[in-house]
Amino acid sequence: MIRSDHAHGAPRTGRSRRGPGRAATALAAVVACAALAAGCGIRSTSVPVDAGAAPSRVPCRTSAAAATAQPLESIPVHVYLVCASQLVTVERTVEADASGSDRVRLAQLLLGELQQVPPADERRAGFSTDVPTDLRVTEAREGDPEGTLRLSQQPEDLPAEALAQVVCSYAESEPISSGGSVLLGGPGNYTPRGYLCTTETKSRPGNVPTLGAVELP
Repeated sequence: MIRSDHAHGAPRTGRSRRGPGRAATALAAVVACAALAAGCGIRSTSVPVDAGAAPSRVPCRTSAAAATAQPLESIPVHVYLVCASQLVTVERTVEADASGSDRVRLAQLLLGELQQVPPADERRAGFSTDVPTDLRVTEAREGDPEGTLRLSQQPEDLPAEALAQVVCSYAESEPISSGGSVLLGGPGNYTPRGYLCTTETKSRPGNVPTLGAVELP
């Protein structure tokens, strides 16, 4: 008996032609959805999304022009310390503006050096200082003679050696002195006086309490 081809399970030609066509159509739809996500059922959201600030092209650094401070430079100065009951000069180094310190600032720097305990090598050599650590120096008041410096204590109330140290250190500093003398006043309303640093002042600072002070006219 002769059987039909259909009885042996032969594939149907019509179904095999339709399968690949449907697969191609589905793949094309997926590609289209990926390319056009907005059109494939993906809804826009009303919630804002913070993606951060937009990239900036400005470099993260400050301007070099902001630095306006004057550079500092080290300058040598001389101050007087007490040694063997006399005044002896020693050299110090202070930092001042490159443009040059004014006389009040220089007076403050010298006073600071006089108030410091001498280093070990100077102490071994017999140097010491009698200048009080709380002493301050400021600029002149209105009506004071030109070049006056005001101390936070009356000059004549200071220990004799301390006043001698201050006077000689100031009088021999050209920006501060005036004709070899220094004009000093105190916190009160007393008239400033001119003090001289003489040879006698240096050799016997404790015995010359007025240090040759003269009243100004």
